[in-house]
Amino acid sequence: MAAINPTDSTDGTPRQPLGEHLSEQLPEQPAAPRPQEPARLTAWVRGEVQGVGFRWFTRAAALRIGRLVGFALNLGDGRVQIVAEGTRADCEQLLEWLRSGDTPGRVDGVTEIWDTPRGGYRGFAIR
Repeated sequence: MAAINPTDSTDGTPRQPLGEHLSEQLPEQPAAPRPQEPARLTAWVRGEVQGVGFRWFTRAAALRIGRLVGFALNLGDGRVQIVAEGTRADCEQLLEWLRSGDTPGRVDGVTEIWDTPRGGYRGFAIR
């Protein structure tokens, strides 16, 4: 009986070492976002965020950060939706404020998605 070599396949042809072929098939990871790259943040804020001036304070925070355009909108399910366009760093600063606990009312959670800017906004509006 012939000895079995772990580097040979069942038909006797040599195998690649384990793991070598896996790295060839992995997709490339996307580059980390750059702070000055244009971005669009859409965030949904849950909690006690309607009837407490949340949209007004969100607009004030966006204006304080500067260079952000977009809007804050009350949704029928009690959440507030925020769309902000500007640099990635400025949008992240607004997102940090939304999660900071320094907002009016009570924020139970914030869900966000990122995209490329679409444009079309003048300033930061309350809708």
